Amino acid sequence: MHRLITGASSGIGRALVARWARPGTLLSLQGRDRARLEEVAAAAMQAGADVDIRSVDVRDTGALAAWASERDAARPVDMVVANAGIAGNPGVSGAEIMAVNAVGKIATVEPLLPRMRARGRGHVVLVSSLASFLASPTGPAYAASKAAVRRYGEGLRPRLARDGVRLSVVCPGFVDTPLTRVNRFPMPFLMDAGRAAEIIDAGLEAGRARIAFPLPTYLLARFMGLMPAALRDPILMRQTPKE
Repeated sequence: MHRLITGASSGIGRALVARWARPGTLLSLQGRDRARLEEVAAAAMQAGADVDIRSVDVRDTGALAAWASERDAARPVDMVVANAGIAGNPGVSGAEIMAVNAVGKIATVEPLLPRMRARGRGHVVLVSSLASFLASPTGPAYAASKAAVRRYGEGLRPRLARDGVRLSVVCPGFVDTPLTRVNRFPMPFLMDAGRAAEIIDAGLEAGRARIAFPLPTYLLARFMGLMPAALRDPILMRQTPKE
């Protein structure tokens, strides 16, 4: 099994690496922080996995495509997990959020799609968010980037299915990661990254098209997303903006 994972140096990506590291597995890992990425790689190798790491910036779509193609040529990629992302914190522009969270994820998987389709197998995993169901004033660009990648995946899935390639969109709620620890507002049903990785892994094994969790937050986001603006906006206006 060859899994290519972006955003592997922390949070959900790091937890997935820890869960999947075992003998017979090749992990191709991307992360911005080289030191943390090396720590993740060392732990994975100690668990018996073969590991290749690269600190390429996902905004550099040319370098990203070259790396993904190189890794697939070394050994066909069975699963690509487009996970790298940033939060809508103060000082981070909306354009930068979209470049990493949406364009970066699409650029991660696109070089591998023709190869997987030609082989008639593979699994594409796009990490979105429950924020994709609700345009929140705490981070409008963040929500927009997550909605973009979810819609991209949902539209792409039927096309890939004809060639035997699976696609799953992951929509987590609040997960305890470096991105969420700076939040200064309540985060209901906050879970640790290890538990999130467990849920994601189970959903992927089951071949689920959408892996959304936790259920209460998912249902609330869906409900509020369907509410008329006249009712929804007064509730959302109580939240503290991040971007």
